[in-house]
Amino acid sequence: MPGIHEVRRLPYTAEQMFDLVADVGRYGEFLPWVVATRVRSDSESEMTADMLVGFKHLREKFTSRVEKQRPNRIEVFYLDGPMKDLDNRWLFTPLSDEGCEIDFCVDFTFRSSVFEALAGQYFDRAFRKMMAAFEARADALYGSSSSSATSVA
Repeated sequence: MPGIHEVRRLPYTAEQMFDLVADVGRYGEFLPWVVATRVRSDSESEMTADMLVGFKHLREKFTSRVEKQRPNRIEVFYLDGPMKDLDNRWLFTPLSDEGCEIDFCVDFTFRSSVFEALAGQYFDRAFRKMMAAFEARADALYGSSSSSATSVA
């Protein structure tokens, strides 16, 4: 299964970043290509949500189960949608300078191996754009950032 892994250090607390990522209902306000979200169920430790993603005239719905361990971990498990699999994990580690390190990875498999070979090259670019949107949202909510990003293969 192809995957992408990114580590970023941000000047925000693990709690702040956890809350931002866990607020799926607001993704449409800042994430590129997210047309709408619907939280089906939500508790302290688990959520089920739908996300409608669109680009031009294409629209696809994804359903996921989200396991939450505040403030350190969010894991997203793909339940239904156009792909074969799409899971991701967020780890939030507090740093001594009041900031935190975010370790984010996503694993994906397209239903078609041909489509995976074609779309996989664009998935990396889309992933990086999404990470930048989360960082910009943190800046807007919590103050300006001077983050340092490190990519991990």
